[in-house]
Amino acid sequence: MTLTVFFAVLGAALLHAAWNAGVKTGTNKQTAMLILTVWQGVLGLLLVIWLPWPQAEVWPWLIASGVVHMFYQLFLAYAYEQGDLSRVYPLARGAAPMIVLMVSVLFLPDVVGPWEYAGVAVLGLGIVLMARGALASGESRKLIPYALGAACATAGYTVIDGIGARVGGDPVAYVAWLLLMAAFFYLPAVLVLKGPGIIYAPAREWWRGSLIGAASLGAYGIAVWAMTQAPIALVAALRETSILFAVLLGWFFFGDKMDRTKLSAAALIVAGVVLTRL
Repeated sequence: MTLTVFFAVLGAALLHAAWNAGVKTGTNKQTAMLILTVWQGVLGLLLVIWLPWPQAEVWPWLIASGVVHMFYQLFLAYAYEQGDLSRVYPLARGAAPMIVLMVSVLFLPDVVGPWEYAGVAVLGLGIVLMARGALASGESRKLIPYALGAACATAGYTVIDGIGARVGGDPVAYVAWLLLMAAFFYLPAVLVLKGPGIIYAPAREWWRGSLIGAASLGAYGIAVWAMTQAPIALVAALRETSILFAVLLGWFFFGDKMDRTKLSAAALIVAGVVLTRL
C-alpha cells in the first residue's frame, strides 16, 4: 500500500466518522438523517439517468437492501438520540463485522481461519465492555439495543449488497439504484413514525445536510477506489480507524465523557475488527 492510498483511506475513515457526527449534532437526529437521505437520493437519481436499468434478478436484492438500509438509518438516528457519539459509533460499527462473520460461518461456504476467530473473541469482549460502560455510567440503556440494531442492519446490507452487486455485474449502477431504494423506504417510514413535522428544518440544516451527504459518499467512494489500488483486506482493516476518530471527535468537540473503560473498549473493538480482516 502506497502512502497516497494509506492517507486516502485514513481520510475516508475520518469522513465516515464525521458524517455520523453530523447526524449526532443535528437538532433532530431523524431530521438530520432524513436530510442526508434526501440528498443521497437526489444524487442517485442524477446517476441512474445515465445508467442502465437493473436486470430482473437484481431487483430483489435492491429492494431487500433498501428495506434493511431503512432499519439501519432509523436505528442509528434513534441511538444518537440516546447516547454519545463515542459510545454509539463503536458499538454500531464494531458489532457489524462480527455478525457478518458469524453468518458466514453458519450459512455461507466461506472458510474462516484462526485470525477471524480470534478477532470475534476480541470484538465480543470490546462490545461487552463498551455496553457495560454505558450501564455503569448511568447512560440511557436504550442506546445499546438501538446501536446493536444498527449493527445488525449493517451486517445485513453488507451481505445483501455483496451478493446483489455480483448478480448485477455493475457496482456503480447498483449503488446508484440503492441510493434511490434507501430513500424510497426510509422517507415514508420516518414520516409515519415522527410525523410530517420532521421535514421542517432551517435552510442551514438542509445545506449542512448536503455536506454530510457529500462526506458519506466521499468516504465510500475513496474506499472503493483504494480497494482497486491495494489489497482489499488491508483497506478494510485500515478503514476501521474510523472508530477511533469517532471516539476522539466525541471527546474533543462534543464533550463526551471519557474514561479508561471506554478507551479500552474502543481499542479492543478496533483490534478485533482488524484481526477479522487480516
